[in-house]
Amino acid sequence: MTSAADPRPRLRRPSWAGRNYSLLTAAAFVTNLGSHGALIAAAFAVLENGGDGGDVGLVAAARTLPLVLFLLIGGAIADRLPRHRVMVAANALNCLSQAAFAALVLTGEPLLWQMMLLTALGGTGQAFFSPAAEGMLMSSVQGEQVGRAFAVFRMAMQGAGVGGAALGGAMVAVIGPGWVLAADAAAFAVAGSLRAFLDVGHIPAREQGGGLLADLREGWREFSGRPWLWGIVLQFSIANAVVGAADAVYGPLVARDHLGGAGPWGLALGFFGAGTVAGALLMTRWKPRRLLFVGTLCVFPLALPSAALAVPVPVGLLCAVMFLTGITLEVFGVSWMTALHQEIPEDKLSRVSAYDWFGSVALVPLAMALAGPSESLFGRTASLWGCAVLVVVVTAAVLCVPDVRNLTRRTKPVAGHPAVAVPAGTRTEPATTVAVPPPPPQAAPAATKPDGGRGALG
Repeated sequence: MTSAADPRPRLRRPSWAGRNYSLLTAAAFVTNLGSHGALIAAAFAVLENGGDGGDVGLVAAARTLPLVLFLLIGGAIADRLPRHRVMVAANALNCLSQAAFAALVLTGEPLLWQMMLLTALGGTGQAFFSPAAEGMLMSSVQGEQVGRAFAVFRMAMQGAGVGGAALGGAMVAVIGPGWVLAADAAAFAVAGSLRAFLDVGHIPAREQGGGLLADLREGWREFSGRPWLWGIVLQFSIANAVVGAADAVYGPLVARDHLGGAGPWGLALGFFGAGTVAGALLMTRWKPRRLLFVGTLCVFPLALPSAALAVPVPVGLLCAVMFLTGITLEVFGVSWMTALHQEIPEDKLSRVSAYDWFGSVALVPLAMALAGPSESLFGRTASLWGCAVLVVVVTAAVLCVPDVRNLTRRTKPVAGHPAVAVPAGTRTEPATTVAVPPPPPQAAPAATKPDGGRGALG
């Protein structure tokens, strides 16, 4: 206990880190720590029970399919019901499905269909959780420090992901995948308990609309009426797909044939994770004025890992490329979240987030399925160069959208948007346009926007 005469300063929570924000950040840290280890554990659980690489792909696809199918419904429900209740219910489903998966692995020989079913339940929970979580996070911060708040949140999330993958891999080797899956179930239970204490009293009651389809149509109008929004989501639907194929399919093969195996590839992925943490740390200080212009410029380096694998470059250079890519994608990720926060009305955040997530992951399963045939037809090197070129082309194309180049960070409140602001002297425009101030001197998951970098929020 510190006395009145004690000169030691007390640790104080920043003014922008309110109770809800702190709970959300702590919960996301816990679940990302568990989930990144569980991804490794699930793959080894399949392999240790007689499966092969194709079976691992089937289990991964079983998670992705319900995520794509239910995202839009999850977004509509999250804008209709109290978001924290949707989040807690989704965490409970994830906890139960992972606990059942762990029990099967620990007590016997789980069948492939059982692992696919339980993984699909986890993907269903994620589909309902993600739009609610993103809407809840964005409604938990306001004022001039929103960019810093999102950067700190993402830094915690990305750091947990790096640590979780390293810890999970070590635990799988020492105690087996079943216990890692059990730890992930416990992490969901802890995170759900934290989220149960979220306060939604500040969120205005939502008027009941004409039903779920009407809510989806309203969300679509909000999404499609903003060229910067659907343009970037379309960009990342392609970028996520080709980068996902390069990382998940071609990367391990190049590592096996040219880099020395799984160890160097894991090291490169670790450098990417470290880069995302460094990028988030950078964005706690840097506030680029033209949010999406700067963010989109930082997506171009996403082409570098595919190009590096196509050459292929030595391990040291590949690690440097991955680290740089992680930094730049976090610049985009924080900028993207800040843009959504200031431009989208609070009562539509979850629906817009659902369309964002849907577009960002919809083509990933197709790209994974086509990666093998593409290698057979064109060769691995040509396929990797194709991935790199596609990233550059779609990123250059989205810069042709005027709103992407001109959307700016706001500093003064706008009527109807309690947490939104515009630059002094700038005329306020309708919801579907963007105010254009003089060009500033300033020079990319998800949530990054790519799924792997933006990450699951819990």
